[in-house]
Amino acid sequence: MAKKAMEKGFKLILGSQSMARKQILAEMGYDFTIVTADIDEKAIRKEKPEDLVVAIAEAKANEIILKLGGESQFAQDCQPTLLITSDTVVVYKGVIREKPTSKEEAREFIKGYSGSHGGVVGSVLVRNLKTGVRRGGWDKAEVYFHEIPEHVIDDLIDNSLTMFCSSRGF
Repeated sequence: MAKKAMEKGFKLILGSQSMARKQILAEMGYDFTIVTADIDEKAIRKEKPEDLVVAIAEAKANEIILKLGGESQFAQDCQPTLLITSDTVVVYKGVIREKPTSKEEAREFIKGYSGSHGGVVGSVLVRNLKTGVRRGGWDKAEVYFHEIPEHVIDDLIDNSLTMFCSSRGF
């Protein structure tokens, strides 16, 4: 039986195109609306990946709120509206990696991970549009890879999964 966010006392907006994030909420049984941010993530620069993912999640939330007409329109709603935004980056050999911009770059990234490891830093921001309260944070994990066979790399590239992966290549 699906849990409807409205029945739980809130509306839910997912500010992401990530298949994984959509799947998590759907598997939990929540109804939600998807509204995406049209921001230039490459224009947001931070030295530390932890600061970068938080800044991008906040920028996404701010842009979505503007797209929806501003927070003030939610103040009089009977039920709160929760907006969830997030971001994830890969750190490989001390360098923050962006989403690959070509199949060649995606292949280079995957080959680099083969038999190696890299870090994944992710953030989540939840904003109550009725009250303005926001909570968020970041976490990181180290990912270790076995050797990745060429045919697996070819399949990943041919399916274009790496071009849209929210974890920028992992």
